[in-house]
Amino acid sequence: MTHLNELEAESIYILREVAAQFQKPAILFSGGKDSIVVTHLAYKAFYPAKLPFPLVHIDTGHNFKETIEYRDALVEKLGAQLIVGSVQESIDTGRVKEETGYNASRNALQTTTLLDTIEKYKFDACIGGARRDEEKARAKERIFSHRDEFGQWNPKNQRPELWNIFNGRKNMGEHFRVFPISNWTEMDVWQYIYKENIELPSLYYTHTRKCFFRDGQWLAAEDCIKRRPEEEVVEKEVRCRTIGDITCTGLTLSKAHTIEDIIAETAATRVTERGGRADDKRSETAMEDRKINGYF
Repeated sequence: MTHLNELEAESIYILREVAAQFQKPAILFSGGKDSIVVTHLAYKAFYPAKLPFPLVHIDTGHNFKETIEYRDALVEKLGAQLIVGSVQESIDTGRVKEETGYNASRNALQTTTLLDTIEKYKFDACIGGARRDEEKARAKERIFSHRDEFGQWNPKNQRPELWNIFNGRKNMGEHFRVFPISNWTEMDVWQYIYKENIELPSLYYTHTRKCFFRDGQWLAAEDCIKRRPEEEVVEKEVRCRTIGDITCTGLTLSKAHTIEDIIAETAATRVTERGGRADDKRSETAMEDRKINGYF
């Protein structure tokens, strides 16, 4: 596990750099495994002191109940500060317009809520769990990823990061997204979770759930997803590889009941981690388009 120790040391160094260079940083917490690992790393980086960053969760209102229950339990366990940005509130106040139809999702609406939350609390750095191996747009990210005064990302206007020297200088109104586990892979994350015995939401393990099949993937049969008449609801043994808004989180048919099972399954799969994310399939550049506008 030497490589995991090296990755952990690099991530902890980055988190300490964030604490040193910025005045008001925060962790973007989705309740997914990557943001959980980032939070765990931050806990280790500053132990025995309390977590120096608040956890910021952008709640779409269409989250799995298991995610919210896990989030609240973790916040209580760590004694951390939790800040929740509500997409429903953004809809109610007219900041965003809710999508309609069979493919409606609140996932893209998170961008406005996130930028409003950053502005409200004056965060100058937001720490995320994105990794470069996830998706081609994320492969373009620096570890200290600059955002302009409108919260937008320009992949051509990023600072060089030679020899792990990070430049956090910014102008008034600008901020950074920081990705401490950029150099990790999905397998690294799962092996680290196993090594550190990190507790996860039950969604990551195989369970029986009512779901339906659409466009090559299984989706949860929840009230927030409008189903077509021909889309039959059945019970399947499934788990989540990523966790997000219910409307775009694909379910994987699986028999993985333990972390060891998940590691073996991950090693054998030929489908990418985000291959089951419906929001990434809207266009060839769906993720990059969202990131340019201020998405995670």
